[in-house]
Order: sequence, then C-alpha cells, then structure tokens
Amino acid sequence: MDIAPTGNPPEKIPLLLLPGLLNDATLWRAQLEALADIADCQVGDLTRHDSLRATAEDVLSHAPPRFALAGFSLGGYIAQEILRIAPERVTHLALLDTSFKPDSPERAAQRIAQQNSVRMPGTFHGFGDTLMRSYIDASRLHDQVLVETVRGMTSRLGADVFLRQSRIERVDGSEVLRQWRGPTLVICGKNDAITPLTVSEQMAALLPQATLVVIPQCGHLAPLEKPQEVSAAMREWLVAPSGDV
Repeated sequence: MDIAPTGNPPEKIPLLLLPGLLNDATLWRAQLEALADIADCQVGDLTRHDSLRATAEDVLSHAPPRFALAGFSLGGYIAQEILRIAPERVTHLALLDTSFKPDSPERAAQRIAQQNSVRMPGTFHGFGDTLMRSYIDASRLHDQVLVETVRGMTSRLGADVFLRQSRIERVDGSEVLRQWRGPTLVICGKNDAITPLTVSEQMAALLPQATLVVIPQCGHLAPLEKPQEVSAAMREWLVAPSGDV
C-alpha cells in the first residue's frame, strides 16, 4: 500500500548573493551547491552601472520580495546601499571580505590610476600576478586551478565592467550598519590584504547582532579560497533565528 506524504518539504530561504569587483557567479559556485538544500539562491548582476544607487536599484528590481543578503567585497557596499533603500526586504545580512569605510584620497587616486591604465592600448587580461598576490593567500599562489578560476572571471567580464565598477563611489556605511537589527554574519580571511581583518572587526562592532568568523590561511577571496568554511558559516547564519546569530 502506498503511503501519501504527510507534509510539504520546508520552504527554502531566498538568498541573494552579490559578487565583487570583476567577479561573476563563479565566485559563489561552492555556496550555490552547498546551500541548495536550504536556500533558493540568486546571484545579483553588478556589472551594468557605475553608481551605488543605480546598481542597488537594478539588483532590487530582480530580487525576491524578501531575502537573505550576502555581499562580498564591492558587493558588500551594494548590500549596504540596499539597506538604505529597502531594509524591510532584507531578513539576514552577511558581509564577506568587505568594508564600510569610504575610499581614502589615496585609494581614490589608485582607482583613477587603474582606470587610466585599463584605457591604454592592449588586451585586458584581468588580474595579473601583482594583483593576484594581493587577492589570494600566499599559500595558494601556486594553486593553478584557483588562479585560473580567478583569471577566468576577470578576463570574461573585461575592461568595460572594470571601469564601471571602479567608478562606483565607496561611501561610509557606518550609520546604516548601526541601524540594522537583523541577524548578521561578518566573514574575513585572516590574511586579507584588500579589506584587512581590522576593518571586519570594526564592522562587526557596529552591528547589534553580528557574528565575526575569521578564516585562517585565507586571503581576500574567501568564497573561492575556503569554500567549505564559508559555506558552513553561511548555513549557520541562514538557519539561526533572529537573536541567535
């Protein structure tokens, strides 16, 4: 005798994942697979605009009505802008290897120099050896699979996307983070040279319900460098009720 099922499977959590500079869905490949049993994942497109507001509004126009929100690096700034626009749509917040601080004059000047170099004649190859040493941990520089994955993303997206994303102004997010009351996860690679651990510590201190997860032997690209650790932390964050994160 066949026995009819007694109930519906639990509803999956809508999860919006925002990549970083010159990153696409490949950045989140491991998390898309590891969290598929509990989350209905969508990767936002941050490639079409050159301002925080326009990019955030574009992402929101394609997002579910309410969702958990995870932003990596540049995606963390877009996540903060989403909180300014529509905080009521966000149920959980995760900020990975990112910052809440505005660009310093030195960093702004560096961005301009990088934009000018990209405009010079020649083929855009994405991250070269110098940038790679800043983005991934020294222990992984000879991991050709990881290096080629990163180079593949950056070269696919190309110079035009790099220029648009570089023009996005990074603004102070301290006030919007202080006001956010939802469950929050802050992840940082211990050896992140782009957004150092001290910045994540300061960011977590601003957030009333933040848990800080520091991943050892990891640089800036934590979702790719340490996918299992990132996925495990995100699973706990997604399933924990408000107040327990």
